[in-house]
Amino acid sequence: QGYVSMLIADTPHILKDGYNFDRGFDGWVWIRGQENDRYRTAPVRVELPCSPEKLRSVETTIQHLRNNYHRRFEEDWIPAKTAREAMRWLEENYGRRFFLYVDFFDPHEPWDPPRWYVDMYDPGYEGEEVIYPVYGPRDFLTDEELTHVRALYAAEATLVDKWIGELLEKVDELGLFEDTVVVFTSDHGFLLGEHGYVGKSIIVGEYHGLLPLYEEICHIPLILRPADKLGWDAGREISALVQTPDIAATIVDLAGAERPERVQGSSLVALVEERVESLRDIAVSTPSLIRGVRAGLRPTITSGEWSLILASEAGPKGLEEAEYTMIVDGVPRKLRPFGKIKTELYNLASDPRQERDVLSERPDVAKELHEKFIDFLKRLGASEEVIRPWLRVMT
Repeated sequence: QGYVSMLIADTPHILKDGYNFDRGFDGWVWIRGQENDRYRTAPVRVELPCSPEKLRSVETTIQHLRNNYHRRFEEDWIPAKTAREAMRWLEENYGRRFFLYVDFFDPHEPWDPPRWYVDMYDPGYEGEEVIYPVYGPRDFLTDEELTHVRALYAAEATLVDKWIGELLEKVDELGLFEDTVVVFTSDHGFLLGEHGYVGKSIIVGEYHGLLPLYEEICHIPLILRPADKLGWDAGREISALVQTPDIAATIVDLAGAERPERVQGSSLVALVEERVESLRDIAVSTPSLIRGVRAGLRPTITSGEWSLILASEAGPKGLEEAEYTMIVDGVPRKLRPFGKIKTELYNLASDPRQERDVLSERPDVAKELHEKFIDFLKRLGASEEVIRPWLRVMT
Protein backbone atom coordinates (compact mmCIF):
# COMPACT_ATOMS: atom_id res chain seq x y z
CA GLN A 1 0.00 0.00 0.00
CA GLY A 2 2.84 2.40 -0.75
CA TYR A 3 5.02 1.83 2.33
CA VAL A 4 8.52 0.37 2.45
CA SER A 5 8.93 -1.80 5.56
CA MET A 6 12.14 -2.55 7.43
CA LEU A 7 13.07 -4.65 10.46
CA ILE A 8 16.25 -3.88 12.40
CA ALA A 9 16.69 -6.24 15.34
CA ASP A 10 19.32 -7.52 17.73
CA THR A 11 16.98 -10.06 19.38
CA PRO A 12 18.21 -13.49 18.25
CA HIS A 13 15.07 -15.36 19.30
CA ILE A 14 12.81 -13.79 16.68
CA LEU A 15 15.12 -14.58 13.77
CA LYS A 16 17.02 -17.79 14.47
CA ASP A 17 15.87 -21.42 14.56
CA GLY A 18 13.01 -20.96 12.12
CA TYR A 19 11.12 -18.20 13.94
CA ASN A 20 11.46 -16.04 10.79
CA PHE A 21 9.96 -12.89 12.28
CA ASP A 22 11.44 -11.08 9.28
CA ARG A 23 8.70 -12.47 7.02
CA GLY A 24 6.67 -9.75 5.35
CA PHE A 25 9.31 -7.03 5.64
CA ASP A 26 10.87 -5.59 2.50
CA GLY A 27 14.25 -5.74 4.23
CA TRP A 28 15.80 -6.73 7.52
CA VAL A 29 19.08 -6.53 9.41
CA TRP A 30 20.13 -8.74 12.31
CA ILE A 31 22.63 -7.10 14.68
CA ARG A 32 24.58 -10.09 15.93
CA GLY A 33 25.95 -11.01 19.35
CA GLN A 34 23.13 -10.90 21.89
CA GLU A 35 22.77 -13.56 24.56
CA ASN A 36 22.97 -17.12 23.13
CA ASP A 37 23.46 -16.04 19.50
CA ARG A 38 25.97 -18.52 18.04
CA TYR A 39 28.06 -15.69 16.63
CA ARG A 40 31.71 -15.93 17.74
CA THR A 41 33.86 -18.91 18.67
CA ALA A 42 36.80 -17.05 20.24
CA PRO A 43 38.14 -16.46 22.78
CA VAL A 44 37.68 -20.04 23.88
CA ARG A 45 38.22 -19.29 27.57
CA VAL A 46 35.91 -16.69 29.11
CA GLU A 47 36.00 -15.68 32.77
CA LEU A 48 32.62 -15.75 34.49
CA PRO A 49 31.76 -12.68 36.61
CA CYS A 50 30.19 -14.74 39.41
CA SER A 51 29.74 -18.27 40.76
CA PRO A 52 28.26 -20.47 38.03
CA GLU A 53 25.42 -21.74 40.25
CA LYS A 54 24.02 -18.19 40.39
CA LEU A 55 23.62 -18.04 36.60
CA ARG A 56 20.49 -19.07 34.76
CA SER A 57 22.71 -20.55 32.04
CA VAL A 58 26.48 -20.78 32.17
CA GLU A 59 26.64 -21.65 28.46
CA THR A 60 24.55 -18.64 27.43
CA THR A 61 26.58 -16.31 29.64
CA ILE A 62 29.84 -17.57 28.13
CA GLN A 63 28.48 -17.19 24.60
CA HIS A 64 27.34 -13.63 25.28
CA LEU A 65 30.66 -12.61 26.83
CA ARG A 66 32.53 -14.26 23.96
CA ASN A 67 30.36 -12.46 21.39
CA ASN A 68 31.14 -9.09 22.97
CA TYR A 69 34.69 -9.68 24.17
CA HIS A 70 36.30 -6.98 22.02
CA ARG A 71 34.16 -4.01 23.09
CA ARG A 72 36.13 -0.87 23.90
CA PHE A 73 33.88 2.15 23.38
CA GLU A 74 30.18 2.70 24.09
CA GLU A 75 29.47 2.53 20.36
CA ASP A 76 30.63 -1.11 20.48
CA TRP A 77 27.70 -2.11 22.73
CA ILE A 78 24.79 -3.70 20.91
CA PRO A 79 22.11 -1.05 21.70
CA ALA A 80 24.37 1.54 20.08
CA LYS A 81 24.91 -0.68 17.02
CA THR A 82 21.18 -1.25 16.65
CA ALA A 83 20.31 2.42 16.98
CA ARG A 84 23.05 3.46 14.54
CA GLU A 85 21.85 0.93 11.97
CA ALA A 86 18.34 2.39 12.25
CA MET A 87 19.74 5.91 11.92
CA ARG A 88 21.62 4.97 8.76
CA TRP A 89 18.50 3.40 7.30
CA LEU A 90 16.51 6.56 8.00
CA GLU A 91 19.14 8.69 6.28
CA GLU A 92 18.68 6.59 3.13
CA ASN A 93 14.89 6.28 3.27
CA TYR A 94 13.52 9.36 5.04
CA GLY A 95 11.98 10.65 1.82
CA ARG A 96 9.74 7.60 1.45
CA ARG A 97 6.62 6.41 3.25
CA PHE A 98 8.01 3.82 5.62
CA PHE A 99 7.30 1.44 8.49
CA LEU A 100 10.46 0.89 10.55
CA TYR A 101 10.46 -1.72 13.32
CA VAL A 102 13.49 -1.46 15.64
CA ASP A 103 13.77 -4.32 18.14
CA PHE A 104 16.20 -3.86 21.06
CA PHE A 105 16.80 -7.03 23.11
CA ASP A 106 18.17 -4.94 25.99
CA PRO A 107 17.49 -4.31 28.81
CA HIS A 108 17.11 -8.09 28.81
CA GLU A 109 19.84 -9.94 30.63
CA PRO A 110 22.78 -10.59 30.49
CA TRP A 111 23.22 -7.13 32.01
CA ASP A 112 26.70 -5.90 31.11
CA PRO A 113 26.53 -2.19 30.24
CA PRO A 114 29.61 0.06 30.29
CA ARG A 115 31.00 0.41 33.80
CA TRP A 116 30.14 4.10 34.11
CA TYR A 117 26.45 3.30 33.70
CA VAL A 118 26.60 0.80 36.57
CA ASP A 119 28.43 3.35 38.74
CA MET A 120 25.44 5.68 38.38
CA TYR A 121 23.46 3.29 40.58
CA ASP A 122 25.88 1.26 42.74
CA PRO A 123 29.33 2.87 42.80
CA GLY A 124 32.10 1.11 44.64
CA TYR A 125 30.53 -2.35 44.59
CA GLU A 126 33.21 -5.06 44.85
CA GLY A 127 31.24 -8.32 45.00
CA GLU A 128 30.20 -10.82 42.36
CA GLU A 129 28.29 -9.49 39.38
CA VAL A 130 25.33 -11.77 38.69
CA ILE A 131 24.62 -10.56 35.17
CA TYR A 132 22.30 -13.42 34.19
CA PRO A 133 20.61 -14.57 37.40
CA VAL A 134 18.78 -17.82 38.01
CA TYR A 135 15.02 -17.50 37.60
CA GLY A 136 13.57 -18.55 40.93
CA PRO A 137 13.39 -17.68 44.64
CA ARG A 138 15.71 -14.77 45.41
CA ASP A 139 17.45 -16.60 48.29
CA PHE A 140 20.53 -17.46 46.21
CA LEU A 141 21.56 -13.78 46.28
CA THR A 142 22.83 -11.83 49.28
CA ASP A 143 21.17 -8.47 49.94
CA GLU A 144 24.22 -6.71 48.50
CA GLU A 145 24.17 -8.88 45.38
CA LEU A 146 20.46 -8.24 44.85
CA THR A 147 21.01 -4.50 45.20
CA HIS A 148 23.72 -4.74 42.57
CA VAL A 149 21.53 -6.85 40.27
CA ARG A 150 18.98 -4.03 40.42
CA ALA A 151 21.74 -1.56 39.61
CA LEU A 152 22.81 -3.64 36.61
CA TYR A 153 19.23 -3.69 35.34
CA ALA A 154 18.84 0.07 35.81
CA ALA A 155 22.17 0.68 34.09
CA GLU A 156 21.22 -1.47 31.10
CA ALA A 157 17.89 0.36 30.82
CA THR A 158 19.71 3.69 30.96
CA LEU A 159 22.03 2.59 28.15
CA VAL A 160 19.04 1.69 25.98
CA ASP A 161 17.34 4.97 26.87
CA LYS A 162 20.44 6.87 25.74
CA TRP A 163 20.50 5.21 22.32
CA ILE A 164 16.78 5.41 21.70
CA GLY A 165 17.26 9.10 22.42
CA GLU A 166 19.99 9.24 19.77
CA LEU A 167 17.62 7.57 17.30
CA LEU A 168 14.86 10.08 18.05
CA GLU A 169 17.35 12.92 17.60
CA LYS A 170 17.97 11.60 14.09
CA VAL A 171 14.21 11.49 13.44
CA ASP A 172 14.05 15.15 14.49
CA GLU A 173 17.16 16.09 12.49
CA LEU A 174 15.60 14.62 9.34
CA GLY A 175 12.40 16.61 9.87
CA LEU A 176 10.28 13.48 10.22
CA PHE A 177 8.20 14.34 13.29
CA GLU A 178 5.71 16.29 11.16
CA ASP A 179 4.26 13.12 9.67
CA THR A 180 5.82 10.23 11.61
CA VAL A 181 4.23 8.37 14.53
CA VAL A 182 6.63 6.80 17.05
CA VAL A 183 5.46 3.91 19.25
CA PHE A 184 7.58 2.68 22.16
CA THR A 185 6.72 -0.42 24.16
CA SER A 186 8.18 -3.57 25.71
CA ASP A 187 7.21 -7.23 25.95
CA HIS A 188 7.38 -7.91 29.70
CA GLY A 189 8.85 -6.79 32.99
CA PHE A 190 11.06 -8.59 35.50
CA LEU A 191 10.96 -9.42 39.19
CA LEU A 192 14.04 -8.17 41.04
CA GLY A 193 13.23 -9.59 44.45
CA GLU A 194 9.59 -8.49 44.50
CA HIS A 195 7.26 -11.26 45.73
CA GLY A 196 10.40 -13.17 46.73
CA TYR A 197 11.52 -14.01 43.19
CA VAL A 198 14.02 -13.07 40.50
CA GLY A 199 12.92 -13.44 36.87
CA LYS A 200 9.61 -13.75 35.06
CA SER A 201 9.23 -17.52 35.42
CA ILE A 202 10.97 -20.41 37.20
CA ILE A 203 13.96 -22.07 35.55
CA VAL A 204 15.64 -24.46 37.98
CA GLY A 205 17.85 -27.23 36.61
CA GLU A 206 15.78 -29.51 34.40
CA TYR A 207 12.46 -27.90 35.37
CA HIS A 208 10.54 -24.91 34.05
CA GLY A 209 7.53 -23.41 35.81
CA LEU A 210 5.38 -20.31 35.50
CA LEU A 211 5.08 -17.48 38.00
CA PRO A 212 1.94 -15.43 38.59
CA LEU A 213 1.91 -12.46 36.24
CA TYR A 214 2.17 -9.70 38.81
CA GLU A 215 2.18 -6.02 37.81
CA GLU A 216 5.99 -5.95 37.68
CA ILE A 217 5.86 -8.53 34.87
CA CYS A 218 2.76 -7.71 32.84
CA HIS A 219 2.17 -3.96 33.25
CA ILE A 220 4.46 -2.62 30.54
CA PRO A 221 5.12 0.87 29.12
CA LEU A 222 3.37 2.16 26.01
CA ILE A 223 4.34 5.60 24.73
CA LEU A 224 2.86 7.02 21.53
CA ARG A 225 4.46 10.13 20.03
CA PRO A 226 1.96 11.36 17.39
CA ALA A 227 2.87 13.01 14.13
CA ASP A 228 2.72 16.79 14.55
CA LYS A 229 0.18 17.13 11.75
CA LEU A 230 -2.36 15.08 13.72
CA GLY A 231 -2.70 17.96 16.17
CA TRP A 232 -3.00 15.75 19.25
CA ASP A 233 -2.18 17.25 22.64
CA ALA A 234 1.21 16.03 23.83
CA GLY A 235 2.34 15.00 27.29
CA ARG A 236 -0.88 13.30 28.35
CA GLU A 237 -1.19 10.14 30.40
CA ILE A 238 -4.22 8.02 29.56
CA SER A 239 -5.29 5.54 32.21
CA ALA A 240 -7.61 3.44 30.02
CA LEU A 241 -6.74 -0.25 29.66
CA VAL A 242 -4.94 -1.10 26.41
CA GLN A 243 -3.12 -4.22 25.26
CA THR A 244 -0.31 -5.06 22.85
CA PRO A 245 -2.62 -6.19 19.98
CA ASP A 246 -3.99 -2.63 19.95
CA ILE A 247 -0.68 -1.39 18.53
CA ALA A 248 -1.10 -3.21 15.21
CA ALA A 249 -4.69 -2.00 14.92
CA THR A 250 -3.56 1.58 15.62
CA ILE A 251 -0.79 1.48 13.02
CA VAL A 252 -3.16 0.12 10.38
CA ASP A 253 -5.69 2.83 11.27
CA LEU A 254 -3.14 5.66 11.07
CA ALA A 255 -1.88 4.34 7.72
CA GLY A 256 -5.40 4.56 6.34
CA ALA A 257 -5.41 0.87 5.44
CA GLU A 258 -8.17 -1.67 5.83
CA ARG A 259 -7.70 -3.73 8.99
CA PRO A 260 -7.22 -7.45 8.34
CA GLU A 261 -9.67 -9.72 10.14
CA ARG A 262 -6.81 -11.44 12.00
CA VAL A 263 -5.89 -8.17 13.76
CA GLN A 264 -7.89 -8.53 16.98
CA GLY A 265 -6.87 -5.36 18.81
CA SER A 266 -8.65 -2.01 18.90
CA SER A 267 -7.22 1.17 17.42
CA LEU A 268 -6.13 3.72 20.02
CA VAL A 269 -6.98 6.67 17.77
CA ALA A 270 -10.49 7.22 19.13
CA LEU A 271 -9.13 6.96 22.67
CA VAL A 272 -6.36 9.50 22.11
CA GLU A 273 -8.75 11.86 20.32
CA GLU A 274 -11.09 11.56 23.33
CA ARG A 275 -13.98 10.29 21.24
CA VAL A 276 -14.25 7.36 23.67
CA GLU A 277 -13.17 6.99 27.30
CA SER A 278 -12.22 3.31 27.16
CA LEU A 279 -11.76 0.38 24.79
CA ARG A 280 -12.32 -2.51 27.20
CA ASP A 281 -13.25 -3.21 30.79
CA ILE A 282 -10.57 -5.85 31.40
CA ALA A 283 -7.06 -6.62 30.17
CA VAL A 284 -5.80 -10.20 30.07
CA SER A 285 -2.18 -11.30 30.42
CA THR A 286 -1.39 -14.99 30.12
CA PRO A 287 0.95 -17.61 28.73
CA SER A 288 -0.65 -19.67 25.97
CA LEU A 289 -3.88 -21.35 27.02
CA ILE A 290 -4.23 -23.68 24.05
CA ARG A 291 -2.42 -26.64 25.65
CA GLY A 292 -4.32 -26.69 28.88
CA VAL A 293 -3.36 -26.08 32.50
CA ARG A 294 0.30 -26.85 33.10
CA ALA A 295 3.36 -25.74 35.05
CA GLY A 296 1.38 -23.43 37.32
CA LEU A 297 -0.22 -21.51 34.44
CA ARG A 298 -2.46 -18.71 35.69
CA PRO A 299 -3.89 -15.89 33.59
CA THR A 300 -4.07 -12.41 35.10
CA ILE A 301 -7.25 -10.40 34.58
CA THR A 302 -7.19 -6.75 35.54
CA SER A 303 -9.86 -4.06 35.54
CA GLY A 304 -7.38 -1.35 36.37
CA GLU A 305 -8.52 -1.19 40.00
CA TRP A 306 -8.45 -4.94 40.60
CA SER A 307 -6.12 -7.75 39.53
CA LEU A 308 -7.26 -11.39 39.57
CA ILE A 309 -4.68 -14.16 39.19
CA LEU A 310 -6.75 -17.17 38.21
CA ALA A 311 -5.96 -20.80 39.07
CA SER A 312 -8.00 -23.51 37.37
CA GLU A 313 -9.61 -26.23 39.47
CA ALA A 314 -8.45 -28.64 36.78
CA GLY A 315 -5.01 -28.34 38.33
CA PRO A 316 -1.64 -29.06 36.72
CA LYS A 317 -0.95 -32.28 34.87
CA GLY A 318 0.57 -35.11 36.86
CA LEU A 319 4.27 -35.77 36.45
CA GLU A 320 3.48 -38.92 34.47
CA GLU A 321 1.77 -36.66 31.92
CA ALA A 322 4.41 -33.95 32.11
CA GLU A 323 5.30 -32.02 28.99
CA TYR A 324 8.73 -30.83 28.01
CA THR A 325 9.59 -27.44 26.57
CA MET A 326 12.63 -26.23 24.64
CA ILE A 327 11.24 -22.78 24.01
CA VAL A 328 13.34 -20.90 26.57
CA ASP A 329 16.88 -21.58 25.39
CA GLY A 330 16.79 -24.84 23.43
CA VAL A 331 17.39 -27.00 26.51
CA PRO A 332 14.60 -29.55 27.13
CA ARG A 333 12.98 -28.89 30.50
CA LYS A 334 10.05 -30.56 32.21
CA LEU A 335 7.11 -28.23 32.80
CA ARG A 336 6.02 -28.38 36.42
CA PRO A 337 4.34 -26.10 38.97
CA PHE A 338 6.29 -24.53 41.83
CA GLY A 339 4.81 -23.47 45.15
CA LYS A 340 1.12 -23.37 46.03
CA ILE A 341 -1.06 -22.79 42.98
CA LYS A 342 -4.07 -20.71 44.03
CA THR A 343 -6.30 -17.90 42.88
CA GLU A 344 -5.27 -14.45 44.15
CA LEU A 345 -7.06 -11.09 44.15
CA TYR A 346 -5.46 -7.68 44.71
CA ASN A 347 -6.81 -4.15 44.94
CA LEU A 348 -4.31 -2.21 42.86
CA ALA A 349 -5.68 1.14 44.02
CA SER A 350 -4.83 0.51 47.68
CA ASP A 351 -2.16 -2.18 47.23
CA PRO A 352 -0.21 -1.48 44.02
CA ARG A 353 2.63 -3.83 45.05
CA GLN A 354 0.17 -6.73 45.41
CA GLU A 355 1.24 -7.66 48.92
CA ARG A 356 -2.20 -8.47 50.39
CA ASP A 357 -4.45 -11.10 48.81
CA VAL A 358 -8.10 -10.09 49.44
CA LEU A 359 -9.82 -12.97 47.63
CA SER A 360 -11.59 -14.16 50.79
CA GLU A 361 -12.87 -10.63 51.47
CA ARG A 362 -14.11 -9.80 47.97
CA PRO A 363 -15.28 -12.99 46.25
CA ASP A 364 -17.86 -10.86 44.41
CA VAL A 365 -15.10 -8.98 42.58
CA ALA A 366 -13.30 -12.22 41.71
CA LYS A 367 -16.55 -13.73 40.38
CA GLU A 368 -17.21 -10.71 38.16
CA LEU A 369 -13.68 -10.69 36.72
CA HIS A 370 -13.82 -14.46 36.17
CA GLU A 371 -17.07 -14.13 34.21
CA LYS A 372 -15.61 -11.35 32.10
CA PHE A 373 -12.57 -13.53 31.36
CA ILE A 374 -14.78 -16.37 30.09
CA ASP A 375 -16.72 -13.89 27.93
CA PHE A 376 -13.39 -12.59 26.60
CA LEU A 377 -12.32 -16.10 25.53
CA LYS A 378 -15.67 -16.66 23.82
CA ARG A 379 -15.41 -13.38 21.91
CA LEU A 380 -11.99 -14.43 20.64
CA GLY A 381 -13.50 -17.64 19.32
CA ALA A 382 -11.65 -19.92 21.74
CA SER A 383 -12.68 -23.55 21.49
CA GLU A 384 -14.64 -25.34 24.19
CA GLU A 385 -11.50 -27.36 24.92
CA VAL A 386 -9.59 -24.17 25.76
CA ILE A 387 -12.41 -22.62 27.80
CA ARG A 388 -13.48 -25.69 29.80
CA PRO A 389 -10.56 -25.78 32.31
CA TRP A 390 -11.29 -22.18 33.31
CA LEU A 391 -14.99 -22.59 34.06
CA ARG A 392 -14.19 -23.88 37.55
CA VAL A 393 -11.45 -22.12 39.47
CA MET A 394 -9.62 -22.67 42.75
CA THR A 395 -10.46 -20.38 45.65
